[in-house]
Amino acid sequence: MPRPVIAVVYDFGSVAPADIVDRLAPLGEVVLAVCRSAHTEQLALLLADLAPVVPVDEDLEEAAARLREHRPDALLTFSERRLGTTAELAARLGLPYHDTDTVRLLTDKYEQRRRLRERGVDPVRTWLLRTPHDWAPALAAVGLPAVLKPARGEGSRSTHLVRDADTGAALTADLLAGPDGEPALVLEEYLAGVDRSPYGDHVSVESAVGRGRVTHWAVTGKFPLAPPFREVGHYWPAPLADAERAAVLDLAGRAVEALGLRTGITHTEIKLTARGPRLIEVNGRLGGFQSGLGRLAGGLDPVALAGHLALGGPAPGIRAPQERVVYARAVPTPVEGGLLTGVHGLADALALPGVDGYETRVQPGTQVQPGVGTGELAVLWGTADDHRAMVAVLDQALDMLTYTFADGRTLRARDLAASTALPTALTPLDR
Repeated sequence: MPRPVIAVVYDFGSVAPADIVDRLAPLGEVVLAVCRSAHTEQLALLLADLAPVVPVDEDLEEAAARLREHRPDALLTFSERRLGTTAELAARLGLPYHDTDTVRLLTDKYEQRRRLRERGVDPVRTWLLRTPHDWAPALAAVGLPAVLKPARGEGSRSTHLVRDADTGAALTADLLAGPDGEPALVLEEYLAGVDRSPYGDHVSVESAVGRGRVTHWAVTGKFPLAPPFREVGHYWPAPLADAERAAVLDLAGRAVEALGLRTGITHTEIKLTARGPRLIEVNGRLGGFQSGLGRLAGGLDPVALAGHLALGGPAPGIRAPQERVVYARAVPTPVEGGLLTGVHGLADALALPGVDGYETRVQPGTQVQPGVGTGELAVLWGTADDHRAMVAVLDQALDMLTYTFADGRTLRARDLAASTALPTALTPLDR
């Protein structure tokens, strides 16, 4: 009997290409539908070596015809920016995936908020801005403090906390300006979290949707954000009491159902406030670092789970292992950028019990672009008996690791997460 064929629409995303092919191989033959971008051009030889490649460009009808030759039984993506492409290809191929209306709700932050408000899930105040003149009515409707961010975006790109009207007006004009400017922004109510130091004040819920049924397989804990909204790492499980965990799962489930998802993986971010959990956003793909956390924890493979759902399987009632803590702690890039010239203390950090690996994201000799989006110099991976042990070993490791830059700066990994310096001008990468 022939094995199923799983087509993966590939571009920059939450899972590395080798992991995609390796983790899906037990389920079937993998075909990579590779979208044309700077990222995939750099990896072209690797991708061709991993699996059969079908190029995807602006002519999706032709791409669908090429994919049809492989007789795919399933189609999915791990790339936020390719959700729409995947939906259009799935419709042409008659394969299960988010429909185009659902993708619009998943990728347009204003439309998502409006749907969730209309369905009674979470009444966060929002306003859409297309020109600088929209700032005044947005301010009147939402108030301050507020979060200003692109209507469509990923990785906290161009996301700012606005505390005064003049700064908000200037940011709006700057972000919307020029040919590389954002086509639209969203101003939304700032959700103030409860201080949970040394842990973050938000979590994410990882869910499986199969045949319209939603199940949850993990609540992911977060480390405190680096200013303004940069993620610096994740861990399983989140340190929540039973009642709070139940409330978080209920909110995530209602949000996913309100957006009309019928199949696939979702990653729902939730703020822990004094008034209970509040919704940040729902993403229609596997969250970042989830594949690595699954590998460390054992007993659950999020990538294989995504493949199972794409093949039409039901949403399983499984949960991430809870017996120990597994973590991925990022060392964020400095918002002011700079030429990285050296990394020090790595051998000492790796010798610590509970630090299982160090993943380089930026090699010395690389120019780091300035910006307030999420970016990593490196990631520390590890395991611990409990949350306190995780915090203790990371305290040591982040003090040992230092990074030098060509302008003479030497920054501790710990201090990089607390940096509040902002670039003097927004760069195309920040936008």
